[in-house]
Amino acid sequence: MQAKQDLLKGNPQVRKRNQANKETLAKTANDISESLVSLNRTMAEQVKQSENNITTLDHSSNTLKETQREFDSMGGHIQNSQRLLTKYGRRNLTDNVLILLALIFFFATALYIVKKRLWPS
Repeated sequence: MQAKQDLLKGNPQVRKRNQANKETLAKTANDISESLVSLNRTMAEQVKQSENNITTLDHSSNTLKETQREFDSMGGHIQNSQRLLTKYGRRNLTDNVLILLALIFFFATALYIVKKRLWPS
């Protein structure tokens, strides 16, 4: 009731207090607005950084997929090479055995001819 009478009489302290409250509320509202603007700016930066990260991850994924395809291709080439080297090794062994048999046959034939010429029967 006292506050009502003070307001009606025009008490300067009440007006100062009301004005101080209004100034405090205005300052608080301004601080909150600045905080929101700062938060908005920070969120925009985070979104941009996330977009950059997604782009980088996409590029890395494509690089990894391409590398995987190349490794698969190399694996096929390595298996072909292994088969060819195994086949080459078998043929090399076969060729060595044939050369040895040919040399034995040649020397046996040469010994037979020399024997027939030196000791005719």
